[in-house]
Amino acid sequence: MKTLWRIAFRNLGRNRRRSALTLAAVGLGMAVLVVLAGLTKGEIDAALRNGIRLKTGHLQVREESYEEENFSLTWEDLLENPQDLAAQAEALDEVQVATPVLWANGILGTREESVSVRVVGIDPRSEAHAPFREGLAAGQFLDPGDRGGILIGRRLAESLNLDIDSDVSLLVSTANQQPDEATFTIRGVFDTGVPAYDEITVLLPLDKAQAFTRTEDRASAIWMLLHDREAAEDVAASLRTAQCEVVTWRELNFALLNGVEQSMGIMYMMYLVMLAVVAVIVANTLLMSVFERTQEMGILSALGMKGRQILTMFLLEAGALGAMGVILGILLGGLGVLYLATVGLDIGDLTTAVAYSEMAIPSTIYAGVPVQETILLSVASLVITILASLYPAWLGARMEPAEALSAL
Repeated sequence: MKTLWRIAFRNLGRNRRRSALTLAAVGLGMAVLVVLAGLTKGEIDAALRNGIRLKTGHLQVREESYEEENFSLTWEDLLENPQDLAAQAEALDEVQVATPVLWANGILGTREESVSVRVVGIDPRSEAHAPFREGLAAGQFLDPGDRGGILIGRRLAESLNLDIDSDVSLLVSTANQQPDEATFTIRGVFDTGVPAYDEITVLLPLDKAQAFTRTEDRASAIWMLLHDREAAEDVAASLRTAQCEVVTWRELNFALLNGVEQSMGIMYMMYLVMLAVVAVIVANTLLMSVFERTQEMGILSALGMKGRQILTMFLLEAGALGAMGVILGILLGGLGVLYLATVGLDIGDLTTAVAYSEMAIPSTIYAGVPVQETILLSVASLVITILASLYPAWLGARMEPAEALSAL
């Protein structure tokens, strides 16, 4: 076997240009796959992270009859005494923060135009809403006792040409299903980094939102963040009652998780196509090598080298090319992932095509570190490369010595 390895490496060095080009093809193909896997992982992780911190939390406690799609405001669909429920949930060791929220649909209008928005009543003092406080782009954050101020997303402010201290009208449906309208002053503008969210979101202090929608002291849900999201099922089990429903982040982000599974199937098909192209290049290289070395195969056979040894020699050549290409690809792909993890990929307005109820994709995607994907791609690349070399190796191994020696 040691002799076969030596012959295989010597053969790779015979035509250095061809070997270098083949190695580059394998390496670049692998690098592209690693970068693509990193971007995909970064996008998925960011969408899930943003969905949890902005929309769903890790857990929600709400009435079983609550209609999430319509953001129901009827009293029987809302939680009574939400502050007590939040305090009960926050007393659990696994719970980082729990706070009541009230959701409603509304229409925000100026003298020139109006747009549909999602109205969110929040407790400004709760750390659950740190993303809005930290993402404040202009103005000031809400005060719990503010009865006439609102926060809006930067994209919404830009689309309506609004600024700090601008007055706007806000129309909402109330608990008795009658519309109500009031004038509010913009206290601040926030930028969460998710354009599709910032474009339709309006924040009010919870007390004002409850008074405005005539829901009294009721809330749509208790919104919770946990220290460890994997503890969601255990916490949910301890909070469930006959009247209340407890929904975990997996259920709340079902559409996203289901979409990820489907999209990963497409990604794996793309991976296979790229690896198949690389395999064809390797097979072509070995085929050319076999035809060029026909006389050599005859000499080796005449000297007593068995067909399986010749086949092994070609497989070792392919394995060496594949292994070096994979290493080169991991190095180049790693540099690409490092760059994209630091600088990111700005996709700008492409994210606005994603609805609020779908993936909360940020405007800048930062690559993740695809460790498992890289290992999987490396093994697949080596296996496919060796499989692609089977035919050239078999062709070289089955040559009869007399025919091979007379070929030239």
